[in-house]
Amino acid sequence: MEFLRWTVEDGVAIATIQRPPANALSRGLILEVNELLTAVEHDDSVRVIVLHGEGRFFSAGADIKEFTDVTSGAEFVKLSANGQDVFERLEKFSKPVIAGIHGAALGGGLELAMSCHFRYVTENAKLGLPELQLGLIPGFGGTQRLPRYVGVAKAAEMMFTSDPISGTEAVKWGLANAAFSDEELLPQTIATAKRIAKKSSVALKAAIDMMQYAKHTSFYEGIEAEAKAFGTVFMSGDAKEGIQAFIEKREPTFTGK
Repeated sequence: MEFLRWTVEDGVAIATIQRPPANALSRGLILEVNELLTAVEHDDSVRVIVLHGEGRFFSAGADIKEFTDVTSGAEFVKLSANGQDVFERLEKFSKPVIAGIHGAALGGGLELAMSCHFRYVTENAKLGLPELQLGLIPGFGGTQRLPRYVGVAKAAEMMFTSDPISGTEAVKWGLANAAFSDEELLPQTIATAKRIAKKSSVALKAAIDMMQYAKHTSFYEGIEAEAKAFGTVFMSGDAKEGIQAFIEKREPTFTGK
């Protein structure tokens, strides 16, 4: 790949955005995110993905220069829909995806990060959706995901003013899970990913699937689906191993079956 490189370490695919100077979110980069998901989806050596940026930023926004090549509203609709499809796949992906954000995650960069299952940030990172400053609106799901994380009023303030919030504020508002120093961010993110990688992939996938109900359906549909998923997971070999390991007071060895 040209813009996204990854290595695998202890069950974690550490994927690095490499599109200097700002890791701008281009159509090519979005395509490579999709290719990454395809490459690791059925790879048993990868159980968790960490996504971060090389250089000064996670991703400082969409590649505005690409917009000048688009000449019709229909093309913009297609551009938006293509990005939304990839980010929805990321959000629903069967393996946990953690974003490690430093420098800035703005515009499309924040939309990418919000599609991950959760986010760690540096304390001084900048997170925002400044598209209205350009006479545009977020087009890769930002108008829908940001209010779900921070509430409608705070999302409106962030979008209408185009002012970013800091990493520390992002934790306060529920947009990020924890804030670290610049030096601690990646090691802490990878350490958490490695802890998660030791869990049962059967249970992780079921938990991810069930959280989609929490986001998109009623409570009663969600708990009905949860009961069915609980029964399916309970009959897995991993569940039997986990229960036996608990009884024997040892660490479980999960096989994903």
